Amino acid sequence: MPVDVTPHDDATTAKRKLVVVGNGMAGARTVEEILSRGGSELFDVTMIGDEPYGNYNRIMLSHVLSGEATLDDDDLMLNPMAWYRENGVTLYSGDSAEGIDRFAKTVTCASGRVIDFDVLIIATGSNTFFPNMDGLRESDGRLARGVFGFRTISDTNGMLQMATARDDVRAVVIGGGLLGLEAAYGLKTQGVDVDVVHSPGHLMNQQLDERGGKVLRNKIEELGVGVHTGKRTTAVLRTDDGTVSGVGFADGESLPADMIVVTAGIRPNVELARSAGLVIERGIVVDDQMRCEDEGSIYAVGECCQHRSEVYGLVAPLWEQAVVLADVITGANPHAEYHGSRLTTKLKVAGVDVAAMGVKGPEREDDEFVQFYEPRSGIYKSVVVRDDKLIGAMLLGDISKANFLTQAFDDKVPLPEERISMLFDMGTPSAETGAAELADDVQVCNCNGVTKGDIVSCVQSGCTSVSEVCAKTRAGKGCGSCKPLVGDIVEFAAGDALTVDKSADWYVPCIPLTKPELIDAIKRQDLRSVSEVFEKLAPDGEDATAKMPLSSLLRVIWGTGWNREPGALFVNDRVHANIQRDGTFSVVPQMKGGVTSPQQLRKIADVAEKYDIPMIKATGGQRIDLLGVKKEDLPKVWKDLDMPSGYAYGKSFRTVKTCVGTDYCRFGLGDSTALGIAIETRYQGLESPAKLKLAVTGCPRNCAEALCKDFGVVAIGDGKWEILVGGAAGAHIRKGDLLATVDSPEEVIRLCGIFIQYYREQAKWLERTYAWVPRIGIEELRAILVDDRDGIVAGLQERIDEAVADYVDPWLDRDEPRSPAQFTSALPLLPLPKVPVR
Repeated sequence: MPVDVTPHDDATTAKRKLVVVGNGMAGARTVEEILSRGGSELFDVTMIGDEPYGNYNRIMLSHVLSGEATLDDDDLMLNPMAWYRENGVTLYSGDSAEGIDRFAKTVTCASGRVIDFDVLIIATGSNTFFPNMDGLRESDGRLARGVFGFRTISDTNGMLQMATARDDVRAVVIGGGLLGLEAAYGLKTQGVDVDVVHSPGHLMNQQLDERGGKVLRNKIEELGVGVHTGKRTTAVLRTDDGTVSGVGFADGESLPADMIVVTAGIRPNVELARSAGLVIERGIVVDDQMRCEDEGSIYAVGECCQHRSEVYGLVAPLWEQAVVLADVITGANPHAEYHGSRLTTKLKVAGVDVAAMGVKGPEREDDEFVQFYEPRSGIYKSVVVRDDKLIGAMLLGDISKANFLTQAFDDKVPLPEERISMLFDMGTPSAETGAAELADDVQVCNCNGVTKGDIVSCVQSGCTSVSEVCAKTRAGKGCGSCKPLVGDIVEFAAGDALTVDKSADWYVPCIPLTKPELIDAIKRQDLRSVSEVFEKLAPDGEDATAKMPLSSLLRVIWGTGWNREPGALFVNDRVHANIQRDGTFSVVPQMKGGVTSPQQLRKIADVAEKYDIPMIKATGGQRIDLLGVKKEDLPKVWKDLDMPSGYAYGKSFRTVKTCVGTDYCRFGLGDSTALGIAIETRYQGLESPAKLKLAVTGCPRNCAEALCKDFGVVAIGDGKWEILVGGAAGAHIRKGDLLATVDSPEEVIRLCGIFIQYYREQAKWLERTYAWVPRIGIEELRAILVDDRDGIVAGLQERIDEAVADYVDPWLDRDEPRSPAQFTSALPLLPLPKVPVR
C-alpha cells in the first residue's frame, strides 16, 4: 500500500506547488538544496517515490550485502520518514507516477492519485540494464527466480536471503564494472562461490586501462572470486522446474550458478518523460539550468537527464546539478548554470582503493604519459599531461597522491617538472600534509558531494569530532574511502579543539561504554538479561541492533547463568542449528580433530535415512553436514545421533582441523591429531565475538591449513610448536602472525585459552581475528599474552577455566526445550525456493 507522509501546515500564505517525481538520491538532494535556500516559504513540496521507504544511500547497499552494514543502519537511510514531516514535505512512498499532463500540469499516480503542480522536477534515475538473454525472464516478463539486479533494497534483500540460506550457493555476476565487483565482493563475504563475467577485455574498463584492469583482476582473484573477461553471456540456463542452473556464453561454454546478478550497466529511466512528450535522446534533454527542452516549468535532474549530450552515472554530478537547479527555481541565483562535470572518482572497489580522473591514456603523440606498474604488490599508477596540464590520472592500490592529483586536474596547483613526482612523494604535497594543502572547493566525499570547505565550516560551527562532522555533512557515509581524509581535515580545522570520538569505541551504539567498561558494569550490577542491560545502561532504551551482541556478551560473562530471552537471539542460536534456504536446518555433529568411527558413521547414515534427510555433505572443517532437517525433527535427530553439537551455526569456537600427524604420515614432526582433539575438547563451543576456526598441522607442509586460521599450530620438530593467530582463508585472505614458539602441547593449550579469552573480552562484535589481531598489533599481543607485561594473564586463565567448567552441550535442549515454540514448525512468511536433492 502507498504510504502518505503529509505534514500539517496551517499557513495561509499561497505557495507554488512543487512536485518531485522520484525520491532517490538526486530528487531528495535537490529538495534539500531547495529547502536550504528558503524553499519551504516558496513552495508546497510533494515527492513521489515508488519504493516504500524514505531516501536511502544506494552506495551503501554494497556494504549491506557484504555484512559491513545492515538495513537498520543510520548511514543507509539519508532521509527517514520523519525528515519529510519535519521539513513540511508531503511524501507519497510506495506509489509511482504513471502519467504527466504538461498542459493541465498534473501528475497521475498508480494509486489513482492526481497531483497538481506549478513546477515539476523529474528525478526518476536509472534502471538496471538487462541484456537480451534466453531464459532471463518468465513468460509474464518477470525476472526468473534467482536472477537479480543490484539497484534497490529489494534486490539486496533477495540476494542476502539466497546467499545465507545454505552453505553451497554459487553465483555468477554478469558485468565487471564497479557495481559488479561490489556485488561479487559482498556475496563472497557471505560465503558464496562467485564468478564475475565481463564482456570487455578487462575489469572496470570505463575507469581503468588494460594494465590497471589486470592489477585489479589479480586483487579480485586473490579474494577467491573467479574472473572471466572477454565473455559474452547469451543465456540464463534453467532446469525443467524453472530454477536457475547457470549461464551460457556465445562461445558455447557455460558456468554453473544458483544465483545470477546482472550489473551490465544502467539506462536512464525516461519512459514517464517519453510518454509525456518531452524531448528524449539517451536521457531527458535539459539545458544548463536543468530545464527540459521547450518547457518553462519542468526540470530534470540526476541520472535520468542528458546535458550537453552527456548522461552521468556517478553521484558527484548529481550534487552539482542539484545545486544549480535549487539556485534557479528558488531565485537564489536565477542565472546559475551547470556546465557539465569533470569526473574524478575515488572509491574502494571490493576492498581495493581506486582513483581515476580524465582520460585513461595518451591520445596525441606529444601527450606525456608516466606509468608505474607493479602487479606483484597490486599497485598501478599513471598520469597523462598535455600542454603542461594534467588531463588524466589513474591510481590503484596506493591512492596517497589522489588529493594532489585532484587539485592538479582542476588546475589549482602547478605541475612539477619531474612528472614522476606526481605519483610519489618527491617534492609534491604528501598524503600527511594533504589536508592543509587542499583548496576549499575540492570535493572530498564524492558519494555525498562534500567539499573540504563544507567540513571546515562544520568544524567552525562547533562540531569538533569526526563523528559529529560526518553526521552533519554526511562525509564518509558512502563507500567510506574518504574517511581518512575527512579525519585529517577535521583534525587540521579543529586544531587543539579536536575532541576524541568516544562512541567509536562503544561496544553497541546505544550504550556509552567500551567493551571492558560494559563488562564491568554488567558484573557490578549483576545484569543477566538483555532487557536488564537496556533498562540500566541504555540512556534511550532498547535498540534492536544491540540485542545479538549483548546476548553474546552476556554468555561470555555468565555462561549458563545468563537469563535467556528468545527475542534477543537469532533463529540459529534459538534452535542450535543453521537455517537453510528452504526453511529447513543443517545439523553438524562434532567430530573432534576430524576423527570419526564406524559406529558414528553408521548412526549418521541411519539418522539420514530415518528422517529422509536429502543431503549429506563433507564440510571444509572435517565434519559431516546433514542438510534439510525439519525444525520439528531437530531434537529427535540429535537424540538418535547421540553426538555433541559441532557449533556450525554460532559465533563461537567451532572446530579444529588436523592432519594425520605422526600416527601415519611419513613427514609428521608432531602429534597434531591428539593436540587438535585436546584443544577442541577443552574449548568446545565457547561463545566469542565472531566464529573461531582452528587447525593443528604436524609439519610445515601445512596440510591442515593452520597458517590461515584464527588460531593455528604448526609442528616444527624437536618437540616445538609455532602458534599463529589472526589468519583467514575465506572472503579475506591473511597469513596468521607468529604469536609464540613453545616446546610442549600443554603450553599450546594454555596459550590457546588465554588468547581466546582476551579476544572474547576485547574484540568488537563480529570482528574476526584477522581484523582484531592487526588492529591490536602482534607485538602488543605478544607482550600482553606471552610476556604478561600487564599482569593480566592469571585473570584471563581464571576466567577461561570458569567458562570451560561451565560448558553444557546445547543439543541437550532436546530433553527440556527452553520454550514451547522452540522446535515447533513455522510456516515461512515468504515463499522459499526448493532446494534440489542431488
